[in-house]
Amino acid sequence: MRWRSGKELREMFLSYFERNGHRRFPSFSLVPDDPTLLFTIAGMVPFKPYFLGKREPPFKRATTSQKCVRTNDIENVGRTARHHTLFEMLGNFSFGDYFKSGAAAFAWEFLTVEAGLDPDRLYPTIYKDDEEAFSIWNGEIGVPKDRIYRMGEEDNFWSVGPVGPCGPCSELIYDQGPSFSCGRPDCGVGCECDRYLEVWNLVFMQYNRLEDGTLEPLPKQNIDTGMGLERLSSVVQQVEGDFQTDLFKPLIDKSCEICGTRYGDGPSSDRAARVIADHFRATAFMIADGVLPSNEGRGYVLRRILRRAVRFGRLFGVDRPFLMDLYPVLIDVMGDPYGELIEQRPLIGQVVELEEDRFGKTLEMGLHLLESEIGSLAPGKEDTLPGSVAFELYDTFGFPYELTEEVCQEKGVSVDREGFEEEMEKQRERARAGAKAASQGIGKSLFDEIREEQGATAFCGYTSERANTTITAVIVDGARVASAPEGSEALLVLGETPFYGEGGGQVGDRGNISGESFQADVTDTIKNSGDLVAHKVVVTRGEAAVGLSVVAEVDGPRRRAIRAHHTATHL
Repeated sequence: MRWRSGKELREMFLSYFERNGHRRFPSFSLVPDDPTLLFTIAGMVPFKPYFLGKREPPFKRATTSQKCVRTNDIENVGRTARHHTLFEMLGNFSFGDYFKSGAAAFAWEFLTVEAGLDPDRLYPTIYKDDEEAFSIWNGEIGVPKDRIYRMGEEDNFWSVGPVGPCGPCSELIYDQGPSFSCGRPDCGVGCECDRYLEVWNLVFMQYNRLEDGTLEPLPKQNIDTGMGLERLSSVVQQVEGDFQTDLFKPLIDKSCEICGTRYGDGPSSDRAARVIADHFRATAFMIADGVLPSNEGRGYVLRRILRRAVRFGRLFGVDRPFLMDLYPVLIDVMGDPYGELIEQRPLIGQVVELEEDRFGKTLEMGLHLLESEIGSLAPGKEDTLPGSVAFELYDTFGFPYELTEEVCQEKGVSVDREGFEEEMEKQRERARAGAKAASQGIGKSLFDEIREEQGATAFCGYTSERANTTITAVIVDGARVASAPEGSEALLVLGETPFYGEGGGQVGDRGNISGESFQADVTDTIKNSGDLVAHKVVVTRGEAAVGLSVVAEVDGPRRRAIRAHHTATHL
């Protein structure tokens, strides 16, 4: 088997399926057009309407290398050689075209002929009752009966979530050899060690799972396959785990350089390097796709992994903002084909450095409090940190709950999650009460948060009624978001503005904010006590997005008329 780079394997996969009648698509955004999902978690997510039969696909076959984020076991990232937050999923899809036989034939040919894997070391698994799949692997592909394994629903029945498209699946397992074995006498297909490694999952999409668990047949039988590029690379490059592939190793090496360690020196330093490399990679991709740190939803996941990476750097004495040191390495590895990483460099740098700086100021104090509280627990009697302490760490020091929980686990202490949630609910009640009194649809605390991050808005309206500037924050329905679509009402914060904010007895300016493919009418301008200016707008064309370069222009005649009226009133 010839060594191939991750980049080469990605292109080889896409080209193979393109030659076989599939339309190639670039990776879709990590932010899915699906209210049931926080992130794009699989290659099939962008095609979900076609699988459900809600839309007729304009093509029968497709192939992608899709960037994905999964967040269900972030605490395991760094502990193992294969857990990631962000990964690339190679996939081929059929919408009512070929089914099980075609999917199996394509997968077998790609792995054995294109990638060069030894066919005698490949083991297909099937859903226990799927006789059709068994006959295909045995009768059509020629795999001996004793190398085909039947598995239960947990292993071989796949779905994108609790509801939605699903069906039996067939996995291709590759035997990496005795050196990867756990050594147990019963080690074999299905073992949790790395010897028998799942390489590719072929999902035979036949059903739609409803809210009540009922399976209804889909209008058409479809194929959805997924193979991790990082995992395929580790097999082809014959290395121990994904972090040793050329997709990760440069980032690992840079992380070690920053921490003053060497990969392989020990489990704690190796874990730190894996966490930093993985979490920065995911952070950069999330921000490039419009996700910004916040205390809920996608923004909370971003803040959590970013701060977790910072904490692991601190464990090795890195007491300065350091994550952007990895950026040039990430561009070398993934700038092609992911041009958004290059295009969004200013935004990525601004967000990462600001978040690192803010958290760095409170991290040491928070850790000191946490260790003091853990130390005060009675040995042998108390092994649970009060939820009120976890909430204080969250509210005062910016510790995501999961970070507190992870530190406690390292000390053999659990956390009172119920008590933490009670404190959070009290805070939500306070926030709801404050929201009723807040004017203009935005609470003082959110204004203060943005003011703390960005400083006062630079005002150039005394000398000009027009400014070339950048959107630095977007607020919709009282919450920070990455963008506001056409037709929506929003509050926009700009890096610099010629708009005068309501205050001092004078009403706020009106006018417009526009960009290359964006237009918004400014219906009012608001200024808080910290001189942060927010522009109340209706988006009339395109999308108002954080980081967008725009021209802000005041309605001059209206301003002068108001100023004349304001002066006359004083007189």
